[in-house]
Amino acid sequence: MKKIGIIAALHEEIAILLDVMGDSAHKVTIGSRDYYQGNLYGTNCVVVLARIGKVAAAITTVTLIHEFSVDEVIFTGVAGSINKSVKVGDIVVADNLMQHDIDASPIFPRYEIPLLGISRFRAEPSINQQIINSALYFIDNKLVNTLDSNSIKKFNLSSPTVHTGTIISGDQFINSKSGVEHLREAIPDALCVEMEGAAVAQVCYEYEIPFAVFRTISDSADDSASLDFSSFLLNVARFYSIGIIKALLENKQSG
Repeated sequence: MKKIGIIAALHEEIAILLDVMGDSAHKVTIGSRDYYQGNLYGTNCVVVLARIGKVAAAITTVTLIHEFSVDEVIFTGVAGSINKSVKVGDIVVADNLMQHDIDASPIFPRYEIPLLGISRFRAEPSINQQIINSALYFIDNKLVNTLDSNSIKKFNLSSPTVHTGTIISGDQFINSKSGVEHLREAIPDALCVEMEGAAVAQVCYEYEIPFAVFRTISDSADDSASLDFSSFLLNVARFYSIGIIKALLENKQSG
């Protein structure tokens, strides 16, 4: 049976998963992180809180691979939109990921990872398709009954969209209009920005482990980015994560 590593940067994004695993989950603490290994919707999983940022995400991913021998890695969490077609409440599944804050020029081209010769890391297409199917199922069949009506109205979640494309990562919280415009000009095809995904992707690439990253859009990464973040995380994003992962793992079992 495959073993799947599931990572998030914020506790709220995995709290319900840990509740579902219950007391049967075996906790192992390594490098100040608690790794919970057990059965999740019929699948052998290791669930862990990475904390925020690329280094934290990379450390966590390496540990999942070396200490727990996971067969694939899935990262879930929130992100800020930097594409006008991507709205709050939408879901972005990464086709590829890159680090927007790495620049070793002129020795290496901007955005290229030194000595790897690439700037973009491709997610595993087969896992991506499973996540897309699971996200669509959640939106069509579970969202209205999972979220409270006030949150649906407040964040205008009547018809979320699932997007596939470029996710960019960097060790900074983008929360200004000028920051968004800079990223749009620099990387025009980027759909959203966050702080961990590309680091997970690089580690998985170097260790030849299939991976996927999907993000729920919590804000527009502009000056209003922090206004309703906590409310969105508690009342919307965490339910997206559990709903999509539940559908994903149950589909893996039936498939």
